[in-house]
Amino acid sequence: QVHLMESGGGLVQAGGSLRLSCVASGSIFSIHDMGWYRQTPGKQRELVATITSGGGTNYADSVKGRFTVSRDNGKNTVYLLMNTLKPEDTAVYYCNAWVVTTTTNRPYWGQGTQVTVSS
Repeated sequence: QVHLMESGGGLVQAGGSLRLSCVASGSIFSIHDMGWYRQTPGKQRELVATITSGGGTNYADSVKGRFTVSRDNGKNTVYLLMNTLKPEDTAVYYCNAWVVTTTTNRPYWGQGTQVTVSS
């Protein structure tokens, strides 16, 4: 069984910063891509940023230059540093990781963490 646990969400004023963390735990053999997605009520979940095991990154256009995704492979952890936050960044942020175990090779999701940016 694999679990992803996010932390670091909260309420922040526009222009402020937050850092999200997500730790993967369980019977993990290896982790390929990790990343962050977000969702607001009535909308589909959208990609925010992803990072490969080798450190290659991909960002949504809306967050380029403001958000930075990173990971610590030794700790099975992915981070999202969010700077210059805007009210439109308000959403539930979900961690995602493609995890290989002895029996499975599939993506897993965290439970989500709320980020609220006030104007």
